Amino acid sequence: QVQVAESGGGLVQPGGSLRLSCVVSGFTSDYYTIGWFRQAPGKGREGISCISSRTGNTDYTDSVKGRFTISRDIAKNTVYLQMNSMKPEDTAVYYCAARSLLGSRCVLDGYDYWGKGAQVTVSS
Repeated sequence: QVQVAESGGGLVQPGGSLRLSCVVSGFTSDYYTIGWFRQAPGKGREGISCISSRTGNTDYTDSVKGRFTISRDIAKNTVYLQMNSMKPEDTAVYYCAARSLLGSRCVLDGYDYWGKGAQVTVSS
């Protein structure tokens, strides 16, 4: 059974940094991808970044490129989202998700397994 659990949310000032962690377990194959999503109050869920577990290939949505970095620690089954230069509009509940996926790329749709979410608030 695949399990996904994120941690590391909190309150940060504009311009500050925060790192989210996501532990994924239960996949029987190396072919899967991990994605980070967020949902701001009154808005739909937005895919912001993903990483291929096998190749480490990554992708980002335009609103976070150059500010957020996704990475993985294979030994710890953990994916991180380092968030720098944060803005008030980054305030949202952040979700980690996982899905099986063949190939070398990652995608930001079709995810099957979700964490419970972590609140991130950017405010002075």
